[in-house]
Amino acid sequence: MKVWDLATRVYHWLQALLFIGLMASGFSGSGPHIQLGLALFTLLIWRLIWGQVGSETSRFKQFLRSPKVVLRYLLGNEPTKPGHNPAGGWMVVAMISALLLQCISGLALAGMLDNLPFSELWLTDTLFAALESMHLGLVNVLPALIGLHVAAIVYYKLRSKPLTWAMISGVQKNGHAQLGLFFASHRRALGVLVVATSVTMAIVALSA
Repeated sequence: MKVWDLATRVYHWLQALLFIGLMASGFSGSGPHIQLGLALFTLLIWRLIWGQVGSETSRFKQFLRSPKVVLRYLLGNEPTKPGHNPAGGWMVVAMISALLLQCISGLALAGMLDNLPFSELWLTDTLFAALESMHLGLVNVLPALIGLHVAAIVYYKLRSKPLTWAMISGVQKNGHAQLGLFFASHRRALGVLVVATSVTMAIVALSA
């Protein structure tokens, strides 16, 4: 059955590619590190908005469950639904949050927050130092999250639940059919992308 719309799949694979590029350029100290970071920041803004107005299985309210539900799922006592499982839903939030913090701290280090409104009041030396430490610290946290994500994919693959193929095709095998799943239009996804791009462009324009 179909569970993932095109926008969510494009986001997922672009995020993976940009992350690889950012890690490579960050460690080498060369390459379009800032440009890749701006692209990832745009992508994350897109996903945050899409998590509110996008397709049903892409909305945060559909897959974010209480710790009690997550525990029941891990113990095998919670029925599965189309899309992210209760544990996977929180992994999505952890990944997006960590990447967003990395992007924001990167914007600060690149001087792109200096001209934001009232930055002379809130962008203090203390906050800047904290953002710098965060950016360096998340370099170690993010690969760990990626490793956990990959381990989960391998685990489900061994249980005949090919999550990778589902994120390519949009179709989840061995799933229980559910009528009435809502899928937002490509036009809406494009409109959200335009909004996200506008946010990034505004930050870049203010930093010029």
